[in-house]
Amino acid sequence: MGSHTQGNGPKRANGSREAEILDLLQRAEGALTPGEVTERLGGELTYSSVVTILTRMHTKDLLTRTPRGRAYAYTPVTDDPGFAARRMRSVLEERPDRQAVLARFADGLSDADADLLRQLLGSDQ
Repeated sequence: MGSHTQGNGPKRANGSREAEILDLLQRAEGALTPGEVTERLGGELTYSSVVTILTRMHTKDLLTRTPRGRAYAYTPVTDDPGFAARRMRSVLEERPDRQAVLARFADGLSDADADLLRQLLGSDQ
């Protein structure tokens, strides 16, 4: 039995596709159209799949878009640390007991991270 896959290769989770496209857009020198994203992905995804993913990411406020010709050109709203911080905030906001979540989070921090957080919060005065 051959282990190679047919068609478009192995199915990837939507989240990993979004992450891949986000990374590509962050490394670009400016906004990219769906056609440019499709091209840079090397034909891994169809044009319509790329449009669908970009539209979904725009709806989630991960990307901004500006008209370019008959398409939109997309650019990330923020950089990678900014996205990570937004994800952390949204997870926190989904939970009813913020204090418990923050307490557990703080308990799990390394000493170095805890010190850094104290510095950032300005409690070391």
